[in-house]
Amino acid sequence: MKILKFGGSSVATPARIQSVIEIVKPYLREDVAVVFSAFGGVTDVLIQISRLALEGNLEYKATLADIERRHLDAVRALVGVQKQSSILAQVKFTINELEDVLHGVYLVKERTPRTLDYIMSFGERLSAYIIAEAFKDNGVAAEFLDARRVVRTDANFGYAKVDFDTTNTQIREHFSRQQALQIITGFIGTSETGETTTLGRSGSDYTAAIFAGALQASDLEIWTDVDGMMTADPRLVKKAFTVPQMSYEEAMELSHFGAKVIFPATMQPAMVNRIPIWIKNTFNPTFQGTVIHAESKNGKVIKGISSMNAISLLSVQGSGLLGVVGASARLFATLARERVNVILISQASSEHSICLAIESQYTRQAKTAIEKEFQYEIRNEEIDEVHVETDLSVIAVVGDNMKQSPGTSGRMFSALGKNGVNVMAIAQGSSERNISAVVRQADVAKALNALHEAFFLSDRKLLNVFLVGTGLIGKALINMVREQFNKLAEENLLEVNIVAIANSRKMLFQEAGLPLATCLDENEAKGEAMHMEKFVEHMVSLNLPNSIFVDCTSSEEVTSFYEAILSASISVVTPNKKANSASLEKYKLLKHTAFRRGVKFLYETNVGAGLPVINTLNDLLLSGDKVISIEGVLSGTLNFIFSSYTAGKKFSDVVKEAKAKGYTEPDPRDDLSGMDVARKILILSREAGLPYELSDITVENLVPADCREQTSVDAFFTALEKHDSAFEKLLAEATARQEKLRYMAVLKDGKVAVSLGTVNDKHPFYSLSGSDNIILLTTERYHERPMVIRGPGAGAAVTAAGVFADVIRIGHYAR
Repeated sequence: MKILKFGGSSVATPARIQSVIEIVKPYLREDVAVVFSAFGGVTDVLIQISRLALEGNLEYKATLADIERRHLDAVRALVGVQKQSSILAQVKFTINELEDVLHGVYLVKERTPRTLDYIMSFGERLSAYIIAEAFKDNGVAAEFLDARRVVRTDANFGYAKVDFDTTNTQIREHFSRQQALQIITGFIGTSETGETTTLGRSGSDYTAAIFAGALQASDLEIWTDVDGMMTADPRLVKKAFTVPQMSYEEAMELSHFGAKVIFPATMQPAMVNRIPIWIKNTFNPTFQGTVIHAESKNGKVIKGISSMNAISLLSVQGSGLLGVVGASARLFATLARERVNVILISQASSEHSICLAIESQYTRQAKTAIEKEFQYEIRNEEIDEVHVETDLSVIAVVGDNMKQSPGTSGRMFSALGKNGVNVMAIAQGSSERNISAVVRQADVAKALNALHEAFFLSDRKLLNVFLVGTGLIGKALINMVREQFNKLAEENLLEVNIVAIANSRKMLFQEAGLPLATCLDENEAKGEAMHMEKFVEHMVSLNLPNSIFVDCTSSEEVTSFYEAILSASISVVTPNKKANSASLEKYKLLKHTAFRRGVKFLYETNVGAGLPVINTLNDLLLSGDKVISIEGVLSGTLNFIFSSYTAGKKFSDVVKEAKAKGYTEPDPRDDLSGMDVARKILILSREAGLPYELSDITVENLVPADCREQTSVDAFFTALEKHDSAFEKLLAEATARQEKLRYMAVLKDGKVAVSLGTVNDKHPFYSLSGSDNIILLTTERYHERPMVIRGPGAGAAVTAAGVFADVIRIGHYAR
């Protein structure tokens, strides 16, 4: 014997009902019975029109007419014309009965739980009757069974309790006399006095389980609109997938915390009789779905992650709780009298406080009741007033194999912590099957995704990138992500999802990820006006796990938002030097904020483009080494200029050549001023632990005084030509000494200077060419032979590569 149950979404339209009939037909070769819910949405509409009638609003009649029309149309669509008349008459008769009840509610302005149960019963009674007739029209010997004839309950209207002894006997007697396929109404029963009752939340599932238990069914199949029990809510976690099998206990834990596919009451008759429950999809009938049975045979530690929203946390604390026997009993007895259900409890071993989670709708009622119960203790300041926090959610990870599996809770809270999700209360029972935590409701989606990734996709990490700056570096970065996407996913198990891009004019967001090949064009075509504050607000509001903000600009305005971004638990990667070369206070604040929020602030490309300068320096310092001096040619632009400046060339022509090759800033004076080099050596000085400001650095400006005042770049070059002879003299003097000109930054003996100097052929800087950078680190360990870091120090490609490496580094940290 098998019992099948189809929910409202499965029978919402005549076309879907016909699909259900086709699903059921193959089962007719064996013994089977089918339970049906009301047509999709009808129960909610019945409650609505009863409320309208209660309020004296005659609009209930129009809505009732819509219900009648929907059911009559279903008959016409599902049953042949020659058989319709008697069925239509019966439907109209039932609707008239409903109309009489609603009219009574309208007249007396009263709707008791007993009356509401009766009104709600019409949904199942109409749907099951019409579907039974549709089966008959398809050549199936079917019979409509009103469950009220066999399901006996108490008179607890709205959530009636089943009398299983009587019910089981009546069901067995009924089935012993019947040969036709039984089409059964879900959700409803009859009290001992013959009044219609309902079985509460998910009553149709419960009805199916009752029949399965009574008939000792081999299987109970719940047909719904999803592919079974999912690892998480697919509306919030896009990568959620179906769990092939789980135990009754696992399913019950998940159902308590919001997994709406199946509810605890449904499992009780099945658990007692050890009947497997199958969750299957009406819209994907060939998919196996999920089977719930006595044992959890799948080896995964976690089977699912669930959540419950609209939660409030009440904290009762004070010295009056310490060692006082009966305080907890008084607290929970008070809530029980108020019929307030406690969802989660947490108490510290100090006994100084008890916090409990309840549904938010009962917050005021619970707070008032507790303070009334403990009024004397509160008056004597032995207990504080009840502290309430609202807009919270409970998240839970569930799995039988969590028992005696070390590290499960560590993985859970590590995943939440790395994504900036604050945990406000924790509860775990001795069964070790469920770890629950209270978090802000605004963080639920992020928390669920972070946990799902940690437990189910732990081999793969999704990084959500928000990119500002789509110039040469930004474009090169996007191209690298596109070219390396498959390799990263396969070899490094990292997926880089560019959620947003922005330039100085426009910004574009797409939570699922922008298409890398066309995102720049789409930003120009579809992007909204760029406003940095709005960009940050939108990024923070998305609240995505593993979020990384990438700043590929040189804008000081963008850096002014770094603190807010880091405070929102979003990592920052940037080649922009403006933040770390600003005031020492800001530099320290950003690093402290990143540390405090548990996110990364990476800026390897601030110095030397893609060269591993900052990481190398930090590793040396962390290992206990000490810096004696740092020397560097830190401007690829200036190194190109002085490497290319040889006898017979004019200095102004070499600068023009560097500009033409794209090595300089749009205005070469920005390079020649030396301030870019000064910022780099300042950052290295700070990384080495020196509390310097930019004003502490001596900088030689290579732009002649009269050239600084020119308003245009062309005018600057004209003025610069007048100084060619001065630079020619410097070159000649260096050449005469067999030395070369180099623009260098030097940190030594507590002083930092940036200036044009010369080096001989024994110096590492002598052979430097092109746009390379070079850094010499002299430390206590690298004293006689300094550590040399050398390579391309300018160019969009190498800088973008450094930025990309920082992004990947964050991905490995997140894992």
